[in-house]
Amino acid sequence: MTILFLILPITLVLSGGAAIAFSWATRNGQFDDLETPALRALDDESSHEPRARAATQARSDRSD
Repeated sequence: MTILFLILPITLVLSGGAAIAFSWATRNGQFDDLETPALRALDDESSHEPRARAATQARSDRSD
């Protein structure tokens, strides 16, 4: 029974911290756009473009 006097305040503090963190995140716009970051990971064109240019330039330098 005495363990409840320890677990209950810890649970309340952790729950309150989670609620405060969620409230802060929603006020600061963390959940405004949930789709674009997921789609950005699928877009290979923009992430590999600098490497493709460097590889093309390296090939042209070797052929000279």
